[in-house]
Amino acid sequence: MAAQTQYAELARQLNSIGALRRSMLRLLPPECPSGSAAVLSLLHRHGEMRMSRLAELLAIDMSVTSRHVAHSVKGGWIERAPDPHDGRSRILRLTPSGVDMLEALHERSTEMFAHNLKDWSDDEVGQLIGMLARLRDSFGDCRTRPAPAAPGHPHDTT
Repeated sequence: MAAQTQYAELARQLNSIGALRRSMLRLLPPECPSGSAAVLSLLHRHGEMRMSRLAELLAIDMSVTSRHVAHSVKGGWIERAPDPHDGRSRILRLTPSGVDMLEALHERSTEMFAHNLKDWSDDEVGQLIGMLARLRDSFGDCRTRPAPAAPGHPHDTT
């Protein structure tokens, strides 16, 4: 098990990843903000779905999901189709234009990583991918798990 100082350093390093994330978000074209990019990515990864499922995967409120979907529909990247099992519901799916936008987004991020990690070996990049996947797996599905209470907090059960 790692020492407490290592966990503290890990927390500092992960906090600094926020700057990297903001840098990546600046790569997005102005017409496709991060919310729309997330919608496109999830529809590509999971296939067509109802808005409620998309909100669950995004781990955000239904009203915010609705705004992201409306923007993506307006951009022509997704479409709403009647749900064949429930006429009151709509199914969201990528359009060919949405696939094109998603490919452009992936190309931008790939170029950014290729440029910034040009002095990394393929093995080092692979190790990073593996370790990040392992870290994510260790935390499980963070969307549905409440944050632990801080020590000394009234709801702390330790």
